[in-house]
Amino acid sequence: MRRYPPVAYRRWSARSPVPHADTGTTLTALLWSGAQVAIVHIGDSRAYLLRGGELTRITHDHTLVQSLVDEGRLTPEEAATHPRRATLIRALHHEHAEPDLQIRQAQAGDRYLLCSDGVHAVLHEATITATLAEGGSAEQVADSILTQVADNGAPDNAACVVVDVLPA
Repeated sequence: MRRYPPVAYRRWSARSPVPHADTGTTLTALLWSGAQVAIVHIGDSRAYLLRGGELTRITHDHTLVQSLVDEGRLTPEEAATHPRRATLIRALHHEHAEPDLQIRQAQAGDRYLLCSDGVHAVLHEATITATLAEGGSAEQVADSILTQVADNGAPDNAACVVVDVLPA
């Protein structure tokens, strides 16, 4: 495996962020060591893995609405339009922030997507899968994702990182 895979980061802003006392900072990050990748995650940004044409969401949202889905009190369809869907229950601004940590084995051909809620709230997973699988460089795919977000009337800021794992 290549030690530092190519990365493309793109950001699109629907509006300027307004600081509030009740907001929090989310973090989803990858740290590479050979063929292993460590993932740290807190908040409602997400990490996805495209491997062999199949998309897997590898992080879990830390939101009030996701906790209601986990408890069976809301369906994923209801959660998608719930007015409190962006209310964080775990974020970096909390005094005792506890991010999720995991280590995975990377494989040549894997494609990772890290994205803000401004991306995954607008694009369906089928669209994300198709865009990641269509080929092109990580930079081209990141541009394509954000173009689709903007074309679909993104109501929020959107940012994404696309990482390709290349053979050694």
